[in-house]
Amino acid sequence: MPDEVRPRHVAIIADGNRRWARERGLPVLAGHVAGIEAIRPIVRRARDLGVETLSVYTFSTENWARPEDEVSGLFGLIDGAVRQYTDELIDEGVRVRVIGRLHEAPADVQRSIRAAQDRTRDGSRMTLNICFNYSGRAEIVDAARALVAANADPNDVTEPHFAEHLYTAGQPDVDLVIRTGGDQRTSNFLLWQAAYAELVFCPQYWPDFRVADFDAALAEFDQRERRFGS
Repeated sequence: MPDEVRPRHVAIIADGNRRWARERGLPVLAGHVAGIEAIRPIVRRARDLGVETLSVYTFSTENWARPEDEVSGLFGLIDGAVRQYTDELIDEGVRVRVIGRLHEAPADVQRSIRAAQDRTRDGSRMTLNICFNYSGRAEIVDAARALVAANADPNDVTEPHFAEHLYTAGQPDVDLVIRTGGDQRTSNFLLWQAAYAELVFCPQYWPDFRVADFDAALAEFDQRERRFGS
């Protein structure tokens, strides 16, 4: 409907890949494969609906504590997916940005992601933030470090000034956070940007999350009264 309120920035905590696999008697990595495939139709739908920015939590700094074979396998999947789908994203007008400490990732993954960022830089229909090796607290620390390195006068540091040093500088704040998998927490995700975001929690594991579920989350967002503390 034309009077529907659309979020400018949607952030997704794509949770439940491992549980999805275990409940089916599959290796954990199979859940991550299914999770990567689940992203593609959501990216297309968000773009078609006019969402300006879509952020997807793919790997947190805390995920390094998982078994080594799972972490290395996940890196391989991310590397392969970036290589495989970059042309598709270019065709769809989607610009890719990586949000997180990319420099800590394996060198081949860094190269693939940087190449994708470069090749999709002219995408104007939507920005896709791949939140990789990401932590909301680490992002705030990195922004503070950048201000210190720039010899910023403490009296000149305002919220807009601080936001210019976040990974998402120049992007709108998050309007809607969607979390799959049934848990109801934000898990250190976009803490600054999502300060006034609406939260929608979905019981489906991420590999089972469909376009219809995305539409339902946006319909719920449309029904919320956003007061921003007023």
